[in-house]
Amino acid sequence: MRPHYLKHMARAACAGLLLAAASAHATDLRVVSSGGFAQAYKDLSTAYERASGDRLVSEWGPSMGQTKNAIPARLDRGEPIDVVIMVGDALDKLMAEGRLEPGSKVVLANSPIACAVRHGVPKPDIHTVDGLRQAFLHARHVAYSDSASGEYIKRELMDKLGIKQQMEGKAAQIPATPVGEIIAHGEADFGCQQRSELKPVQGIDIVGLLPPEVQKRTEFSGAVVRGAAHPEAARALLRFLASPANAPAIEATGLEPVVQTVMPAAAASQ
Repeated sequence: MRPHYLKHMARAACAGLLLAAASAHATDLRVVSSGGFAQAYKDLSTAYERASGDRLVSEWGPSMGQTKNAIPARLDRGEPIDVVIMVGDALDKLMAEGRLEPGSKVVLANSPIACAVRHGVPKPDIHTVDGLRQAFLHARHVAYSDSASGEYIKRELMDKLGIKQQMEGKAAQIPATPVGEIIAHGEADFGCQQRSELKPVQGIDIVGLLPPEVQKRTEFSGAVVRGAAHPEAARALLRFLASPANAPAIEATGLEPVVQTVMPAAAASQ
């Protein structure tokens, strides 16, 4: 856990103690988070376990795509999951399909897209749309994810920049592996993904955010899986993550926290 916001963790623990008890006994709460919220979840998990007495059994997977760890694929296999944390649009689809508990969605944060290069190499200036365009064109190999940010880059951003044809053959959508790791290993010399997914990666330098004119923020939300073994503990975790006391920890990971008034336990369980 990062020392510079330990004081916020103490406040978060106090807030957690005020949460309604999820059950009379400690439970093993099974959570699957996508990469965009993963670091924030990791940084807050210890404080939650101490406050609640529950143990978080955590797994990771993308919000969409065809990999075996993707959250929809896990649900298709019937994995025992209590809480999912993922891209809001993908979560809404699962909710509409009846795979999540109605009314359990909690919006946690928004995530902007950033770009990065390998550590130590010259950084392109992407503060303008033309600068971003030139960064893409001058790169030998470009990487972007197979989740929300990558889908936007592939289906919209390339057209907005007018470089879709020029990027064919040198831009690749990366399944499962974080884009930052591809850059750090030298397999791409420029890449873009959610800022919160780039920040934890060693061996890269974040160049900056996409310019405002072409930026796209992705909502990350959590919900209780329908048929969850521990639905009340699941709701308690989501209330904890959405607590205003935890906003600084979420912001420190590169996300933009969505501070909201958290429902009391009785109302949340209805």
